[in-house]
This record gives sequence, C-alpha cells and structure tokens, in this order.
Amino acid sequence: MLGAMQDWDLLVTKVIDHAAREAPNREIVTHWADGSETRTDWAGIRRDAMKMAQALEALGIKKGDRVASLAMNHARHLVSWYGVAGMGGVLHTINPRLFEDQLEYIANHAEDRVLIYDAAFQPIVDKMRSKWTSIEHYICYDPPEGSDALGFEEWIAPQDGDYQWAAIDERDPCMLCYTSGTTGNPKGVLYEHRSTVLHAIAAIQPAAFCFDASSVMLPVVPMFHAASWGLPFAGAMAGIKFVFSAVNEPAVLCDLMERENVTDSAGVPTVWLATFQYCDANDRPLPKLRAATIGGSAAPKFMIRRLMEAGIRVQHAWGMTETSPLGTVGGPTFDWDQLTLDQKVDKAAMQGRPVFGVELRTVDLEDRTKVLPRDGEASGALQIRGPWVIRRYFKADEDALTPDGWFDTGDVAILHPDGTMQITDRTKDVIKSGGEWISSVELENAAAGHPAIAEAAAIGMFHPKWDERPVLFCIRKEGQQVTGEELIDFLKDHVAKWWLPDAVEFVDDIPHTATGKISKKDLRDRFADYQLPEAKAATAPEPGAAEPAMADASPSPATEVQNGDVPDGGDSQKRGIFSRMLGKD
Repeated sequence: MLGAMQDWDLLVTKVIDHAAREAPNREIVTHWADGSETRTDWAGIRRDAMKMAQALEALGIKKGDRVASLAMNHARHLVSWYGVAGMGGVLHTINPRLFEDQLEYIANHAEDRVLIYDAAFQPIVDKMRSKWTSIEHYICYDPPEGSDALGFEEWIAPQDGDYQWAAIDERDPCMLCYTSGTTGNPKGVLYEHRSTVLHAIAAIQPAAFCFDASSVMLPVVPMFHAASWGLPFAGAMAGIKFVFSAVNEPAVLCDLMERENVTDSAGVPTVWLATFQYCDANDRPLPKLRAATIGGSAAPKFMIRRLMEAGIRVQHAWGMTETSPLGTVGGPTFDWDQLTLDQKVDKAAMQGRPVFGVELRTVDLEDRTKVLPRDGEASGALQIRGPWVIRRYFKADEDALTPDGWFDTGDVAILHPDGTMQITDRTKDVIKSGGEWISSVELENAAAGHPAIAEAAAIGMFHPKWDERPVLFCIRKEGQQVTGEELIDFLKDHVAKWWLPDAVEFVDDIPHTATGKISKKDLRDRFADYQLPEAKAATAPEPGAAEPAMADASPSPATEVQNGDVPDGGDSQKRGIFSRMLGKD
C-alpha cells in the first residue's frame, strides 16, 4: 500500500519561489568593493535569476553544464545560485585563494563553460584564461567604468524574465564545490537539489541558525566556501534580510552591522579576532548581535567568553565541504540557565550537537572496526552519515565511504553522552608521544588564550625517546611581549603537564589553507629541518604518567633544558623568522 500524500520534489527553485512569494520585500543589501551599496529584495533576486537562466540558455548552456563563479558575497552572486540551478545547470563556486595549479585543475576538471567573476579578481582571470581550456564565456559581476568586460547586468538586461524553471529531478546536481586540496589535487563535491533543500530545512531550526522573519544575517564566510555554510538557501527559506559585503574589513563590517541592525553573523575565528582588535583600537563596543556562528576551526575560549559577555549567543559549528557543510551546531542545552559562565564557555567551546539528519560515531584510531563509546572520554576518528553527506567525489569511480556506509571525516573527536561532539584534532595532526595522544587543537587554543598571543599552531617533532613531542609556533599580538617561558608557565594551568611543548617559537606568520585553516602541512614543510635539542631526550616527561610522578615540585620538562639557543632551522630564510627559543632575545 502506498501513502496518500502529494508528490513534491525538493528543489532549489522552490526555495527561491517561496522567498519571493512569502517575503518579497525583505531586503538584500550589498556593500561593494568600491564602497557603493545596492539594495534589492527576494522578489528581485528571483526575477534576476530567471533572467540569468534565460541568458545562460541563450549562450547554449545545457542541463548539467557547469557554470563557474569567482566572487565574494553580494546579491548578484546570490542570483547566480538560483539562476544556474533554475535552468538545470551546476554552479561551481571557485575559491580565489587557491594556488594557480589548483585553479587550473578544478576549472578544467569541472569542465566549466562559463565564468562569472568579480572585478577584483580580474588579475587571476587574465593570468588563468589561457590555462582554462573549457571556459567559453567570461562575464564580470561588477565591471569598472571603461572596462571591456561584459557586465552581469548588461548580460541579463535583454531577457524579459518570463521563464519557467527547467524540469528538474530532486536528485539532479545543482552545485559543485572543491576541497582545498592540502594533499594531492582538490576533490569535487557535487550537491543535489534534494540534499541542499534538506540541509536548508535543518539549518533554520532553533537547534541550528535559529532563523525567523526578524533575522538579519551578515555572512562573513564567503559564498565560495562550502556553500557559505548553506546560509543563502536557509536565509531564503526563512525569508530573512541579508547584508552582504564584498570586502571583509572590520571597519566596514562593524559599520554595516550597526546601520543595518544585523542580528546574526557567521565566520571563522580570525574574523572575530580582527573584530576584537578593531573595536579595541577604536574604543567601540562589539556589534549588538543576537548570535555569532563560528566555524572553520576551533574557537578559543577567550573568544567565546568575550562574545558571551557582550550578550551574544555563540554557536560553535562543525562541518566540511563534504557535509554540505552542516554537521553539528552548538546552542543552549536543557540546563543552560543553571550553568555558570565558565560552564557555558566550556560547553560552547565544543562543536555542538548533530541536527536531525546527521549521525556521528567515533572509531579507534588504529582499529577502525572498533566503535568507541559515547562516554565523553574516548577519543577516536570521527565518522558521519546522512542525506547531505557525500557518497562519492565528482568523477570518482568508487564511493568515498567505509564498507558499512560511513564517511571518515579526518577529524579526531570525543562524543559526550548528551550528544555534544568535541573535536580534539585532525587524524593527521594529532601528536603521538610515548604511545599517548596529545591534541594539537587543545594546545593551540590554550596558548591563544594568553593575552599576548594572536595565533598559535602546534605540531609534533621527532624525538629520539618519545617519537614525537609538541612544538608551539606563535604570533605575538602587535605591541605585546611574552617569552616562551612565560607562555609555558601560563599553559601549566590549562593542559596536562606532559602536553607542555618542548619548545616555543615566535614567528612572523603561520601558513593557512585557502579556506582559512592553519596549514600544518605547510608548517611542517617550512620547518622540515627543525630539530629539538638533544638534551630534551633525557628530561622530557613520560607521557601519560600518573599525576604523582609529575608533582609541582618536579622541574617542568618543557622549561628545564632551555638555554636560549636558536635551533638550526636549515637555511637563513627559515632562521630569519624565528625568535629565540622561549623568547630569550
């Protein structure tokens, strides 16, 4: 016996139809790179999307063809998400921060036929045009006056917008996004209409972004990165107001938040660090937001605390390109009102709980067939499954799943009994010392809590006795001074004693991936010749030893052997960005 309900495909076009019908006049504001601002609304976004669909068909673009965008956040980019999907095409959002060989690879691998780009990226287009073999048409979203480039508005202007969305199946693809490719070539993740709509339904729930008609969202996370965390679709579904900025300067963002009454924002931790620095330097309070969503990498507790003390709900989120990207979101728990501020910060520092549609499990790092308990203690490789989680990479021959149907995220995590998930590291970044695991993420976050530290990165370095010991690379805040010895003293109250780094190095910069995460691979490559002083082998603590063996009266293993020597980092260029060990200049 079959059910007796209507059949209704889950399509991206129905999301924009809903927004234009139910919230037609809700504003979409764009602050452009030249400082100008434009305003439209959801009815205008749908109208222009239909005109764009017509314009693409006039170019000969067919169902399933890929149309690339190389752009930041603005209304015309938003139009493209619906215009391309509406005529049956696939929008391929290109990350302009990728290296040239990656930009060449992904556009050719995707077989993009059209590229629509921001004028700010004209130098990239000029450099790559001869290498992009499949792109036939180039269109500029915001051509400057006097430019020879075909402008987006000029391109869609001849169309009348009298258009019926293409006949699409909910299993048809609608968008393509490539990973940043830290090892090997980037991999393409092909999103479906169905998976995208289900993801948006989950995203607007109180347990996630908690959108309603009064929400005003300024997403700092770029649209080219993991579908801007799904916000453009979730925002349309809830009929919210969007405020976009094509530039991510703190002064611009804070001004927009104030003028446009922004209630919600979303970005990686570095966005909030820059906001703190700008507000402090200009003696102005933090923006009056209802909620700040933080993802991309773990947010340090001092950041969460400061936002909370400003009355802002902190939503720590976790996900990845392969998960559309929403996996977990942090929010108030059932006992939230009974928790102290310290307890709330501790809870918010974790990565939250899965929304309905996401299932998580952890397995042993060495025996991947052993599923670990959800006891708040066992740490293992994090795996995920659900209707908006990848099954197979674009053009791959085989599924990217375990034999029993789970996707291995590459993260190391702890699952708590209440469903909270806590990322402790990446499987390739966790430091194994003397048979015990040290979380580089927790060590970094603890170091970033020092008032003089702007950013920290921890990696394991070879040790003759313990296999690996942590080395902490740090950037001091401008105008601040701290020695490595002082930083290690600070860390004693925040991490296990045997986690304390064997060396602290102060550097001018820490490498990041194209998506803004710390690149441990590049950091290891940069300091491939780095060696821990031999003397440490005799004094390093035994990882995992019982607490009495590390009584306070015992000398600190991370500070006892430091003599202020500069380790030989190889060539003079590597040594040039070192400060001395433990900051003894």
